Amino acid sequence: LMAIIADDVQRLDRLIGDIADASRLDAELARAETAPVDLEALARTLVEIERPHGTPEIDLNIAAARGDYVVPGLEGRLGQVLRNLLDNALSFSPADGVIGLGLQRRDEQVRLLVEDQGPGLPDEKLEAVFERFYSERPQGEAFGRHSGLGLSISRQIVEAHGGTIWAENRRDAMGTVIGARFVVELPR
Repeated sequence: LMAIIADDVQRLDRLIGDIADASRLDAELARAETAPVDLEALARTLVEIERPHGTPEIDLNIAAARGDYVVPGLEGRLGQVLRNLLDNALSFSPADGVIGLGLQRRDEQVRLLVEDQGPGLPDEKLEAVFERFYSERPQGEAFGRHSGLGLSISRQIVEAHGGTIWAENRRDAMGTVIGARFVVELPR
């Protein structure tokens, strides 16, 4: 009984923290001053932090050519977006899967891609995953591990930075879903 109560307390603590974060985010983003953020350096740092915490068989790779991936923004909040996307990819990837993390420069935009080899998303839910409290969770995951706010908060942060975020399924040549891809575009 104590273990169940302790688990519920942790779940509620996560939920309350996520709700509080989401509610104060708009005010923080409106008054915060931006600074140059090197997305490549941020991504490399987060990958190194995530490596020991992820399943050892999952290999996180930054597939980016050296380039100028500096955007104006709030480093902590952009890091939060990337952590949310990596956490989702880790959750849905098989134990022997590969998570791809890529950076591309397109004209005056920087594109960040996070790809997994999980089951993908239902095509009709590609937009719904960004709604508050929406949650598509992997089979076998304990109830309450995720609040359903991570992608909503990520969209809020990306849009406050003048960018866009979307989800799509990765498909092989036969059209079979081979994973999910989350794309973030931010202005340089």
